[in-house]
Amino acid sequence: MQAETTAQEDSGANAPRYDLRQIDCDPNFWYPVAWSRKVRPGKAFAARYAGQPIALIRPEYGPVYALEDRCAHRQVPLSKGVVDDKGCVKCCYHGWAFNQQGHCVTVPYLNREDVGRPVRAFPCREKSGLIFIFPGDPALADSVPVPDIAQVGNPEYKTRQFNPRLKCHYTFMHENLMDMNHQFLHRRQMGSITARFLGQDRGENFLEARYSFARTAGNQPLAEALIFGRHHDLEGREQPVEEVVSIRTTYPYQTLQIHDKDGDLIMDLWVCYVPLGETQQITQAFGLLSVKKPKWAFLLDLAWPALGLFTHRIFEEDREIVEMEQAAWRELGGDHNIEVFPVVRNLRTLLATHGVPNRYAQPLAATAQATAG
Repeated sequence: MQAETTAQEDSGANAPRYDLRQIDCDPNFWYPVAWSRKVRPGKAFAARYAGQPIALIRPEYGPVYALEDRCAHRQVPLSKGVVDDKGCVKCCYHGWAFNQQGHCVTVPYLNREDVGRPVRAFPCREKSGLIFIFPGDPALADSVPVPDIAQVGNPEYKTRQFNPRLKCHYTFMHENLMDMNHQFLHRRQMGSITARFLGQDRGENFLEARYSFARTAGNQPLAEALIFGRHHDLEGREQPVEEVVSIRTTYPYQTLQIHDKDGDLIMDLWVCYVPLGETQQITQAFGLLSVKKPKWAFLLDLAWPALGLFTHRIFEEDREIVEMEQAAWRELGGDHNIEVFPVVRNLRTLLATHGVPNRYAQPLAATAQATAG
């Protein structure tokens, strides 16, 4: 499908057929489940993906691997176990040992190999300070690339990590970042600032929207200037486009990039919203924010704590909103949102067509009839 730059929205024929909040992430992608620094050599670490407990094991030598976090014997978490000198994880209960393929290699009190049942092993990769698993069909793992992440490793940028947990479906987070028209929410942090929609591009697996920002009144916070550039109140005159903010969902990941008036990348955000519970209404976000270093790099180092506090406050306002949206969905028994912005309507279609309706999902027509009754 070719990209397009209009604000046209999908026709009704392509609209979601199920309540978007009942559509799970497609498991046939690489999802981060832990920061590399959390999984120490010779240790096991407990993680989760969509209700599935995951044990991450890092041998003293060799790459990290991932197993179902349940011993095949009595379902005790393998993450509570011991990593032996062969790199196998031994259950803390009876000492059953499992290798990186999930095979039970030892049931110690029987003095025999291949007696116990195996556990599920997940394809596992490590990149940019994150540990990824492939929770879908393992035969597809090698054909799906692990994503490139912000500017991690680029010495021209300074990068920070964040990993908030949110009580909402992952789709709320995609919508929140994609729709920059909600700056009124952040008025206490950013003052009087407005977003101007510049257009969108669409493809088979992505949607990108572009904006510029203008200050309509008041002084600009220093931390905001570091992110969006220096904007002044022009006393009613239109703010020129000096920076372009591009938000892109390339399923299932999301990015936000800021380019200055010369086209240079000055900020690069990458984020993945990982579902935790079975119904995917609790989300663990893994994000990395890279900021281009100025000529005098120490200035960014000095401002780094203030920038972190600023972005934290902005996110906490977003968190409160998306969790209220999720609460309303529960109270109303479904998605009653009236969406008028074509970009978000297109985003909802993208998420719905690439996701997987869960076992609770009902067709929208049936949902509407039940609500009316």
